Amino acid sequence: MEKYEKLKQIIKDAGEIVKDGYASGVKADKKSATELVTKYDKEVEKFLISKIAPIFNDYEIIGEESFKGGALPERAIYIDPIDGTTNFVHKIPHLGISVGIWENKEPVFGAVYNPILNEFYSAVKGYGAECNGKKISVTAESELQNSIIATGFPYVKHEMGREYWWVVKSFKKLLPKIRDIRRLGAAAIDLCYLAKGKVNGFYEVNLQPWDVAAGILIVQEAGGEISNLKGGKYSLEDKIIVASNGKIHKKLLENLAEF
Repeated sequence: MEKYEKLKQIIKDAGEIVKDGYASGVKADKKSATELVTKYDKEVEKFLISKIAPIFNDYEIIGEESFKGGALPERAIYIDPIDGTTNFVHKIPHLGISVGIWENKEPVFGAVYNPILNEFYSAVKGYGAECNGKKISVTAESELQNSIIATGFPYVKHEMGREYWWVVKSFKKLLPKIRDIRRLGAAAIDLCYLAKGKVNGFYEVNLQPWDVAAGILIVQEAGGEISNLKGGKYSLEDKIIVASNGKIHKKLLENLAEF
């Protein structure tokens, strides 16, 4: 637990870099036609790796900006330096630093920090989930029609490929069955909002391990449910993630399009 407390402080320290960039304005480069990266993404990741590596020297660290691809290791720390870079660039405060630790394909620690709104979400396996030190839990809503569902759109949307049409079909099928949809632009924070009871469910296609590695445990420890599109156990290699408070999970799955 002492290591986890040290890690939390490292993440909070990294938040100062994000706050500086947010306040001063950001110039972004393109990783793809729609995906942005800034010098602050790179600086935060470099800072986190430099501080985390000496403490967790028996783990492989996988960061969004430095990962070169390949098989995922058994013991890994997944880092998204700024989840919600587009929001960061446009000064929309829905963003976060995400750090998740996985062992034997299971999450054991997760932290997501939004330094702009000063919200620090964290969870240790078996110890529950917290926001700023206070316990959080998912909602008890059991009716899909009363539910707010968060989602996101894949970066490959400009190509109008399989992922794009799955989003369109799911949106069309699901929207009449729920209260409303929210597309806020940072999957890690979306999962934390589910854990805190702000939304009742979440789904998305084409996310990367660093997008969800921390948020998955935070949802689970807050009493929520995580699965793949077929309702089975979610793997970081799965194409689609579905999350909920557990009570609407089956109905949510039934109202998403096949992939």
